[in-house]
Amino acid sequence: MFKAATIASKEIFSQKTGRKMGEALINKLGQSPNACWLFCSPEQGFEHLLAGICSVIDTPNLIGCTTDGEISDMGYSSRSAVLGGLCSDSIECCVVSSENIDRDGEQAGRELATKLPASVQYIQLFSDGLTGNGCAILRGMASGLDDGVQISGGTAGDAGMFQQTWQFAGNKVFTNSAVAIGMKGDITVSTGMRSGWAPIGLPKKVTRASKNVLYELNGESALKVYERFLGKHAQGLPEVGVEYPLGIVGPCPDGTDDNYCLLRAATSVNRNDGSLHLGGEIPEGSKVYMTCGDISSILDATRNAARIAKEGLNDTPPRMVFFYSCMARKILLGLRINEEFALIREQFGHNVPIVGFYSYGEYCQAGCGGPCLLNNENAVVLVLGC
Repeated sequence: MFKAATIASKEIFSQKTGRKMGEALINKLGQSPNACWLFCSPEQGFEHLLAGICSVIDTPNLIGCTTDGEISDMGYSSRSAVLGGLCSDSIECCVVSSENIDRDGEQAGRELATKLPASVQYIQLFSDGLTGNGCAILRGMASGLDDGVQISGGTAGDAGMFQQTWQFAGNKVFTNSAVAIGMKGDITVSTGMRSGWAPIGLPKKVTRASKNVLYELNGESALKVYERFLGKHAQGLPEVGVEYPLGIVGPCPDGTDDNYCLLRAATSVNRNDGSLHLGGEIPEGSKVYMTCGDISSILDATRNAARIAKEGLNDTPPRMVFFYSCMARKILLGLRINEEFALIREQFGHNVPIVGFYSYGEYCQAGCGGPCLLNNENAVVLVLGC
């Protein structure tokens, strides 16, 4: 038995709204869920919303975060909350958390892995999109997990304000943290990921960088390079930087002959030393390209990500879809934002629940059998089947 459902609300965040959402989810499922996902805007009162939901649902396995836009069966929404849930007699779930990820990302990842059951088969990860190092968190988790454990998810947002994000685990609210849900049991998991951004111009060498801080390209401050590339639009950094990420192009990590473009977007700017704080690590000495995308290429990428995820199920029926898409895609799509959601619906039909959010970074495998990476600018489609 497997049931899934999603609920969306644009009511003022309060305990009452949370209770209504929790009750509506239980009514849709016909019973209390085994696990829940809450994604919401950073509106005032989200703590009360969470408390209201937890007062109704009968599970500690609630996970989620604040976002740059919410996704549910109704499509894209903003200044809203979406609640997804599943119940199954053949799947076990466990929610864990790690705080202060800016101190030591690898240690935070090891802590998450240690708290999860040793037999975990699949993990969804949500971390602060403005602090810490998602790449380091993944390395820490990998060191404590068996080979082959899939990790997917996204980094939290704050409606494009780039000030502070929040994460949820059970009835607790965190910031500067990472939360994860592990699953095991009779379940099939398939993912697809594509961006739609392509390299332009000549490559540049990363001549000075430290983890996810980029100082110099070709011996010149990274900020000056971006200012020359963006012209008058450079005043809009870091916001405009997510539309023109850097791309590290190289062999796909899954061992195939395909090339893979690992994208890195600026999340903050230090105008004193000319450095850019990126959404993920960028190795010193690597060659990078400026990249760009357009509406057509972005939608094609979403279509392909959904197709790959569906094909990965083979003959297993899809039961629940998670969609994590970068905020940059939302910016470029503008009024056509719901076309991206429609492409997911096109692949999976109208009877499969969908839940997700627009993120500041996306966690997913780089191709079939490849390692999990922190990406920027991507559409990640994750489907559970049984």
